[in-house]
Amino acid sequence: MTRARDVVVVGAGLAGLEVARRLASRGLDVVLADRRRDLGRSVRTTGIFVRRTVEEFPLPADTLGPALRRVTLWSPRRRPLRLESRRNEFWIGRMAPLYRRRLDECTREGVEWRPGAVYLGSEPEGCESVVRLSGSAPLRARFLVGADGARSEVAVDLGLDTNREWLVGVEDVFECAPLDDLPGLHCFLDPTVAPGYIAWLAWDGGEAHVGTAGYPGRFEPTAALEAFLASRPAGLDAARARRRERRGGRIPVGGVLKRIVCPRGLLVGDAAGAVSPLTAGGLDPCLRLSRLAGEVTARHLAGDTSALGDYAGHRFRARFTSRLLMRRAIAAVRAPWLAEAACAGLRSWPFAALARHVFFGEGSFPDSEPRATCVTEARSQLG
Repeated sequence: MTRARDVVVVGAGLAGLEVARRLASRGLDVVLADRRRDLGRSVRTTGIFVRRTVEEFPLPADTLGPALRRVTLWSPRRRPLRLESRRNEFWIGRMAPLYRRRLDECTREGVEWRPGAVYLGSEPEGCESVVRLSGSAPLRARFLVGADGARSEVAVDLGLDTNREWLVGVEDVFECAPLDDLPGLHCFLDPTVAPGYIAWLAWDGGEAHVGTAGYPGRFEPTAALEAFLASRPAGLDAARARRRERRGGRIPVGGVLKRIVCPRGLLVGDAAGAVSPLTAGGLDPCLRLSRLAGEVTARHLAGDTSALGDYAGHRFRARFTSRLLMRRAIAAVRAPWLAEAACAGLRSWPFAALARHVFFGEGSFPDSEPRATCVTEARSQLG
């Protein structure tokens, strides 16, 4: 077996790419593996970036669509509640070119890219891991990063927590989509097409992303999407638009997992449950947690015995208490008349203010910089 690599990152979504790039920029020997050969194919996320992300993380301007300020909430009877911010709030990412650009940045920093490599498992070897990938001999890794999605196999092999609650969603991406409304985000609260969550239409004047998500076992996602499209949401005439691709996948909504790190590795992105339980927005927490993961991994490999203590999943969960409660409330709404009543309530103060806070507020994810006050408590998770 060859020499031990510093870090093996499994999964080249936004989280895996961010961690790999940051670690390689610090001079570490990083291997990045993904089962896909082309990261621009099989994209699974809508790719909506919020203002806080765009302000703090450098994203190539040509991988973002025009800025959006409007959100419209629609009741089951298609009664709208329109919200508008004075600032630019959302951008629909062009995810295929963004992934490819991020991969180029990784390879320029020295990351070894392993496309078409399926993760077959890993076993401990002292303080290191023996990582098995398809198409190559096993690798020894000083540290293993699981960025392999909501049903993370790396999490199982590391003995870390795994996601237990998720939504399933599917969406179509259209080009040249004619709409009757202004560009913005349209969220449809309708338990008949999105049980426990929402259907959506995100349109920036160029691309239109139309999808639905809900709890598995309570609906059939593809059939629900087709019914939703047939209803002409926000005036969209899907028959006159060019459908470019269909996306779909699982969305973990149980909040950040408690145990996401151990001496052999850690989890990032969906594998760590880093998705808002309420809005299911995952790109901002993905980047923030990945930034922290890069920091603590580099410190750990440099010999800082306290570094992994900063990567405390329970610390993030504490900020999600109210959102987890609201997730339970939304999941309990099964009748259209109850959803209609809830939408009517949102038109009155203070619930309209709450809706504005959910969409335009700053607190999409806690600050992910290390905090010394959390180290002692977090160390207890490492065993």
